[in-house]
Amino acid sequence: MSIFSEFREFIARGNVIDLAVGVIIGASFGKIVDSLVNQVVMPPIGLALGGIDFSKLQFVLKPDDPATAASELVAIQYGAFINTLIQFLIVAWVIFILVKGVNSLRRAQPAEAAPAAPTPSEALLTEIRDLLKTKA
Repeated sequence: MSIFSEFREFIARGNVIDLAVGVIIGASFGKIVDSLVNQVVMPPIGLALGGIDFSKLQFVLKPDDPATAASELVAIQYGAFINTLIQFLIVAWVIFILVKGVNSLRRAQPAEAAPAAPTPSEALLTEIRDLLKTKA
């Protein structure tokens, strides 16, 4: 089996395609959450805290030298970390809600019913059949 036919077989598996679709949707969902946090959630929080822009909050370790063309700023950007943390919490909450919904749907589906017990006449006929088999 050539490497290309093995690769084609690997790609043709359903779980690989499902994984690819999940990654693409996840990346798009990440952009939506990023926009939600940066443009919807954080501005009111910043306004409530006195007009603070969280994305610009930082501890400057080495300031930028205006005399040089290259940026020499060294800073711990904890505001960006706060935004990322909020994004993570939103994604985690949505995933939790989705998993909870799927689990409740699974519980709501009736389990496969056990086969119905044979009627008395069927049980009698089965018993007669078994007796005839043992005599024969």
